[in-house]
Amino acid sequence: MPSDAWSEIIPDSELKCADALFRSWERILRMTLYQQRHFHHDLPTTGFFNVPWQYDRSDYGVAEVRQRTDDHGSFRWDPPIQSAADLRKLHFATIQPRRQDTARLRDRAEELLGDILHVRVRNKLWWTCGMTDTLIFLRGLEQVMRDIYDNPNLLHELMRFLRDAKLDELLTYEREGMLSLNRGPDDSVGSGALGCTDELPAPGFAGHVRLQDMWVLGESQEFVGVGPAHFHEFVLQYQLPVLNRFGLVCYGCCEPLDQKFDLILSQIPKLRRVSVSPWCNRRLAAEKLTDRYVYSWKPNPALICGPTVDWDCVEKITRETLAITRGCCVEMVMKDTHTVHHDPSRISRWTQMAHRLAMEYAP
Repeated sequence: MPSDAWSEIIPDSELKCADALFRSWERILRMTLYQQRHFHHDLPTTGFFNVPWQYDRSDYGVAEVRQRTDDHGSFRWDPPIQSAADLRKLHFATIQPRRQDTARLRDRAEELLGDILHVRVRNKLWWTCGMTDTLIFLRGLEQVMRDIYDNPNLLHELMRFLRDAKLDELLTYEREGMLSLNRGPDDSVGSGALGCTDELPAPGFAGHVRLQDMWVLGESQEFVGVGPAHFHEFVLQYQLPVLNRFGLVCYGCCEPLDQKFDLILSQIPKLRRVSVSPWCNRRLAAEKLTDRYVYSWKPNPALICGPTVDWDCVEKITRETLAITRGCCVEMVMKDTHTVHHDPSRISRWTQMAHRLAMEYAP
């Protein structure tokens, strides 16, 4: 997917709608059409148009103050948890679905598109259940790294809170009927993958979607430099009660899991898909994942996002990976392409190449 590069492929100047809502829907439809006309990927076009749940969600009682100069650039923040005393300020998030607003949004989509598309309400409630991104915003990255040695009790208490708060949030979504199945060919799950599976929903499904009927993503990019023992102590043991509520699990995003493969493979019983990032040892990943898990390979997006592209190099790396992963269940996910230097043909050319090589190396 082009990620932020969509702004180069379909700039605001090409949009025709004046209304802000319709403009956002126009962009979605234009993106869908563009993908099907120019990309040679495995994402199908379906007859659905999704509108998201409308709801209010509070913070945890504290919030970081972010300072930035550009909407799309880097920023710094002031973490609100400075001492153990600040933990007393924390409370679970309050979630309130706005059912009438959701129904009105669905009705507007029905009126506009219902004669050609099936409009449905779908949840977009979270991306990851890893929790360490929230931890870092609350406490600060450098401080958390120090806490592992200098203040482990505070770090454990904060992670226990985040675990319990996340479970409370997820169970609220489930109770309020705000969950949606994500097992379809057009459902994005994990770190850029598709949710196609016949393992979901879980037995006993009767129409009301439960957490056990869904995929979930766990990851901890923030703990990339932390060894397996401390990773288990401060991260994974708190993630497991959350991940185990779901039907199937994807694990990993951009962090290399080289030191953690044995841990996550042995500890996550419903694991099906594992991210192999550009910084991961591809051979080690193939040895560990074999054909038991989806080897979700993420090529380095810099290969096609720089000022120029060396296509011979791109193909060489792809061939190497497909040779390394013979016998594995491989998917290739080109993501985080935040620019294509206003040359969208790069995405099309990469998908064509990936498809050609996948067929060449297919068993």
